[in-house]
Amino acid sequence: MRLLTSYIPDKPRSAVRFAVIGTTGMFVQTWIFMAALYMLGHPEKGMALYYVAFGIGYILEMIPNYLFSNWYTFGTKPDIHNAGGFLLARAINLLIQLGLLPVMISLLPMWRDDYISYTVIFIGGCVNYLVCLLFFKQKNKDTDKS
Repeated sequence: MRLLTSYIPDKPRSAVRFAVIGTTGMFVQTWIFMAALYMLGHPEKGMALYYVAFGIGYILEMIPNYLFSNWYTFGTKPDIHNAGGFLLARAINLLIQLGLLPVMISLLPMWRDDYISYTVIFIGGCVNYLVCLLFFKQKNKDTDKS
């Protein structure tokens, strides 16, 4: 994977890699969300079911996302500083996603649940990248040349 983005100039490289990891994470989170909705029952039982299913997908996707964000996106090693920053970014991201979820469901009732999930995750992910930039310092840019 690293070779696929090694030709991209240094400055936008982390954004492209973040998009790759974020897109993968978005699909994983949505698949878990949809599976959780299926296992928990039909969403018409209430908005709380959406929140529980969405939270399950969010938490299960967060762990590999942190590891890949370190190693692939930013070329860093996991440490307390970037873990704290990642958790802060993810908390902001989660608030954005949970705030948008009922809005999207009520404004776009004709959309499928997975389309709503993709849209909400994408918007939150854009904000997440900007916050992560503050905490992930690329320590060795030469490792990206390989």
